[in-house]
Amino acid sequence: MRGFDDQLALRIRLFRDSGQVRPDVADFVTAELSALAAEGRTVTDETAGMFTSHLLMALTRMLDGVPADRCPDAPRTGPPAGELREHPEAVDRAHAIAARAAAVLGTPPLPPDEIDFLGLHLAVLARTATDR
Repeated sequence: MRGFDDQLALRIRLFRDSGQVRPDVADFVTAELSALAAEGRTVTDETAGMFTSHLLMALTRMLDGVPADRCPDAPRTGPPAGELREHPEAVDRAHAIAARAAAVLGTPPLPPDEIDFLGLHLAVLARTATDR
């Protein structure tokens, strides 16, 4: 069971069918979205579209060996800590997704900025659930 709307499924299919992402990446992201939906989150293209696109492309970049835009010791430019402070579970979830991607897909570790932005998307998804 997918658990999310047809528009979001179409987004994933377009990425996969156009060759922008590998089938295993599309399957991994589908499973992550299904898990979020199974937890009772409203997972639609409206609420999770940007997260989906970001995760698809971030994992693909890592698997393709595209280097991070910055050196590991460069200043971080991710979202301000305050935006994530209210949703520490979102950052924890982003780290868990990155760890699962490494285990399932063999991706290298996601850079801290990627983790922060995924956390920001997940925080928005969590906030959307509480606003409904």
